[in-house]
Amino acid sequence: MKILVTGAAGFICGYLVDELLRANYEVVGLDNFSKYGAVEHPFDHHPRYTFVQGDAKDLRLLKDLLVACDHFVGAAAMIGGINYFHQYAYDLLAENARLTATAFDAAIVAHRNGRLKKITVISSSMVYESTTEFPTPEGAERRSRPPQSTYGFQKLATEYFAQGAWDQYRLPFTVVRPFNAVGIGERGPAEGQPVASGNLKLVMSHVVPDLVQKALKGQDPLHILGSGSQVRHYTHAGDLARGIRLCIEHPAALNQDFNLSSTERTTVLGLAEMIWRKIHADGRPFRYVSDPPYEYDVQERSPDASKAARLLGFQATTPLSEAVDEVIPWVAEQISLGQI
Repeated sequence: MKILVTGAAGFICGYLVDELLRANYEVVGLDNFSKYGAVEHPFDHHPRYTFVQGDAKDLRLLKDLLVACDHFVGAAAMIGGINYFHQYAYDLLAENARLTATAFDAAIVAHRNGRLKKITVISSSMVYESTTEFPTPEGAERRSRPPQSTYGFQKLATEYFAQGAWDQYRLPFTVVRPFNAVGIGERGPAEGQPVASGNLKLVMSHVVPDLVQKALKGQDPLHILGSGSQVRHYTHAGDLARGIRLCIEHPAALNQDFNLSSTERTTVLGLAEMIWRKIHADGRPFRYVSDPPYEYDVQERSPDASKAARLLGFQATTPLSEAVDEVIPWVAEQISLGQI
């Protein structure tokens, strides 16, 4: 069984490719290194892995790669943290729409030609940006007001691509919505302007490694965005990769959408204090200041993850504390190497 993964050099897909190889799939990874620049992974020379450096908007390339593939994970996208949404408000919308259309154009042809069984679409929890339903079940994205950020709106549009491709061309699909990924391997973006946060810069997309690097570099008081009361469900990227694999292979995932998330509810302030106490085990008092929040800083992102548990048998099992214990030494090493 061979699977094409676009955006293979990205943060979550680094975990996903490893997960698929461990499950004995043959994997073709496509990426143009636009996010982090050239990166290396331990699986790069795995005998069942083929990496292709190229543009996921290249329709001919995608069609050629899909000729020999049974499944397709469409994950290539411009993606970043909340400051990224503001710096690239138009580019996120336009570039991701082009990537999505190309992915579906190629998948429709490959499925019609007989080998491709399904496309698995990586969406985002940001489709729920405007919801007032908590915990948020699948389907709330259709009942809520549209997302206010261009990123959230485009990710919702991606889900409509899946609907349209099924309605018109009978292309089978699964939509996956990861929630607040935590893990190692994320670096500062190759493009974009770092944003000041006190005496340091926000250099990474996700809040966990950025808070870790601030605490390791001695920022005191710790700077957080907004009041810190924002609610998140931080989910280990290894758990997300396992959930995506189940979405690819499980018969019950056909033409379904899934929230993939931890059930552990945490505030940003609670996360910041956890990180501080792990790094400053000497008992140094935890102090923080609140920086002005961004416009699209969603106050609560709390999923209902029961559908994935019921249909796929999926549960995120890595506690946030354990995930943070993994991130801290990795960020410390990156700081020592001058990468952060």
